[in-house]
Amino acid sequence: MNAFNTNAILVIMSGILSTASGQPAGSPPGVIAPGAKLQTLADEFEFAEGATCDARGNVFFTDQPHNRILKWSVEGRLTTFLQPAGRANGMCFDTAGNLLACADEKTELWSIAPDGKHTVLAREFEGKPLNGPNDVWSAPGGGLYITDPFYKRTWWTYDRRPQDTEQVYFLPADHKALKRVTSDLVKPNGIVGTPDGSTLFVADIGAGRTYAYDIQPDGALAGKRLACTMGSDGMTLDTDGNLYLSGRGVFVFDKTGRQIDRIEVPEPWVGNLCFGGRDKHTLFLAASKGLYSIRLRTQGANPAK
Repeated sequence: MNAFNTNAILVIMSGILSTASGQPAGSPPGVIAPGAKLQTLADEFEFAEGATCDARGNVFFTDQPHNRILKWSVEGRLTTFLQPAGRANGMCFDTAGNLLACADEKTELWSIAPDGKHTVLAREFEGKPLNGPNDVWSAPGGGLYITDPFYKRTWWTYDRRPQDTEQVYFLPADHKALKRVTSDLVKPNGIVGTPDGSTLFVADIGAGRTYAYDIQPDGALAGKRLACTMGSDGMTLDTDGNLYLSGRGVFVFDKTGRQIDRIEVPEPWVGNLCFGGRDKHTLFLAASKGLYSIRLRTQGANPAK
């Protein structure tokens, strides 16, 4: 999301989060492990975003205002992985171990090799620049889905979106050409899919809704349905099928769309989140100035792990 417009973010989300105020009465136990507390791992950032983890459980995230990608290792060490980093925002790993990054300095999608060298996979649709790739998910077959909302950046020289709408795009495994796969979203942001590649979840932060789609063999989306009545900045899934949405804290919804838990965070905004650590039972939160973690009963689900 926009690292320099937190007030606008909160205005967008104020109505979205008004009904998500905690775990409903009478609900079953939530996802937090018994006795677990939120831990502050680091607090030296301007706007932390884009949390994702590699196959070993190392967590990578961005500090977009400082144009860097950082790494929190499974040994608990913080290092800078890449700087400058194309003003990277949302990220994920593909099955080959490359780090995919929404590099919106030039509205591009990058594939970053383990040595830090990057390749531009996409930057335009139908001859026009993308609005600003925001989040990305890698499907098991190698295809990529990206959200493309418009948030004005201080490093751009224009203030109108290049595209005529803000939607989701699919890049086939051959990386030849982007395909627009939605047409009726307001401002898509967070995105994640199931490990088997059958279902894609898209958070429409502008509409205050998260939708589920059936992924077709050619990458197209069908069967749009409501997953939960809340939008989000980032998203992740656990192996129980619970959906984790970020914003003013973390909100957890089960397969029926019912909220089953909420994780409070001492920051105004949680930009993104992921499961990490050696056993993927730890949830990591990239939240404004800090990186946080909390131990959960559930385990993260991701096709790249």
